[in-house]
Amino acid sequence: MDYSRRRFLTVAGAGIAAFAGCAAPDGDAGLDGDRPFVDLYEAVSPSVVRLRVYDSRGPLGEGSGWLSDDGVLVTNAHVVAGADTVRAQFANGDWTEAEILGSDPYSDLAALSVDPPVDADPLPLLDEQPPVGTRVAAVGAPLGLAGSLTSGVVSGVNRTISSIQNFTISGAVQTDAAVNPGNSGGPLLTLDGDVAGVVTQAGAENVGFAISAALTERVVPELVETGSYEHSYLGVRILPVTPLLAAANDLEAARGVYVSAVPEGSPADGVLQGGSGTETVEGSPQPTGGDVIVALDGTRVETTGQLGTYLALETSPGDTIAVTVRRDGERRTVDVTLGTRPAPR
Repeated sequence: MDYSRRRFLTVAGAGIAAFAGCAAPDGDAGLDGDRPFVDLYEAVSPSVVRLRVYDSRGPLGEGSGWLSDDGVLVTNAHVVAGADTVRAQFANGDWTEAEILGSDPYSDLAALSVDPPVDADPLPLLDEQPPVGTRVAAVGAPLGLAGSLTSGVVSGVNRTISSIQNFTISGAVQTDAAVNPGNSGGPLLTLDGDVAGVVTQAGAENVGFAISAALTERVVPELVETGSYEHSYLGVRILPVTPLLAAANDLEAARGVYVSAVPEGSPADGVLQGGSGTETVEGSPQPTGGDVIVALDGTRVETTGQLGTYLALETSPGDTIAVTVRRDGERRTVDVTLGTRPAPR
């Protein structure tokens, strides 16, 4: 969502706030219907910034950010990747230099230190995943247009997405609020002004994604405190259980997470079992012989997204978790001590 160097734009003048709503026959009623978004923008705009990123050769990219605590800005890791200098512009038009406190490519989150204006209050994180259909707004600087607001709803939750840096992020929030290059790092807000997620990318027309408030709440304090964040690591390669894979492995239902391989030396090595063969079902080769994970610590796991979300939000490196699997037609539970996710290569 940040600009590449070739697409870097300089946009002069005041920002644009775009409010969505249905026009009423007499106009005034339409304005009243838009009032929740007007009130939201007026309340949160002092706490949302436009970011410009520079390296030794000049402008590198743009993005957005928001004040999460006194003097702490949250944005995306990919927005500030490779930065030598980061500058933040608040709603009053003033620019200030920001210091990168920490960055985590696996969650695509970064924390920056900044001296905010007195009218910029920290924005609270939502306590739980918003229900599908919740009205939300993305506030930020798409295409370099500082102070923009687009509206929509939460279209889905607990999505598993690939970040711009090609890492898997679990528990993401899906929205149809328009997000564009430059929105990255900005807040996705409920009408109460709570941050439901940190905008990270657009998937397609009317499909955008935000890193969940729950993951943000776990990662950002560690970035502020230590500059990095350690993710739990189970150490398996996995596949979703499709109807064809279920048939090949004599499973009663297409649910659970199939373990296709267990790398040597990983935390699951010698405990969980990877695939050992293949069987063709309806003309499609399917792996066989691997464990099918159906629960973690007694919590049912039916999809790869649920597995990733549980590990991301409920565990830490060094924890020993009970992994329930189906193996050779039987259900059994084994203990795995989680490691730390290796650094990106």
